[in-house]
Amino acid sequence: MKLVAVSAGLSTPSSTRLLADRLASSVHGALVAHGHDVEIHVIELRELAVAIANNLVTGFPPPQLAAAIDAVTASSGLITVTPVFTASYSGLFKSFFDLIDPEALSGKPVLIAATGGTARHSLVLEHALRPLFAYLRATVVPTAVYAASEDWGSGGDAYTEGLPGRMERAGAELAALMAARPADAVPEDDVTALERQLSDLRFD
Repeated sequence: MKLVAVSAGLSTPSSTRLLADRLASSVHGALVAHGHDVEIHVIELRELAVAIANNLVTGFPPPQLAAAIDAVTASSGLITVTPVFTASYSGLFKSFFDLIDPEALSGKPVLIAATGGTARHSLVLEHALRPLFAYLRATVVPTAVYAASEDWGSGGDAYTEGLPGRMERAGAELAALMAARPADAVPEDDVTALERQLSDLRFD
């Protein structure tokens, strides 16, 4: 299995990259525990920023960007992590996924995550990232992970699940979807399955 994590962090070191690495480790551990071999590849969009901008203008990706796009589309599962800018995903994050064929992620298991300075922006996962990948017909895991500055090193309390617990749960969900996905076939997403069912109906 090939697990790809896309990090849109801009600094080094980056909490966005740290979250991507922790989530990838969680997914890897869940898959290995059930006897699956998994290869992890992390894509740093910061390193591809100029190439992404040039591709948007010219329509032609340079080799390094083309390899990153191929890695995403060929993956068994995908982790996407963006910092929050102006209450949404970053422009770099959106620009990269604008370059991917709208059909290429159909049915692909995806874990969405984001980082920000305050917990007030946590709904970016539901009003921005989840709709984006729903449009791309990906299969997004139920648990999305948001990490505010104060979440790092916090184990939560009796009323709030901590960041480690959310990462573990989301990782297990992605691992389960990856394990259930046929190795040599692209499964139908909900929209495609509905379209097929409607086409099979006969109206007299």
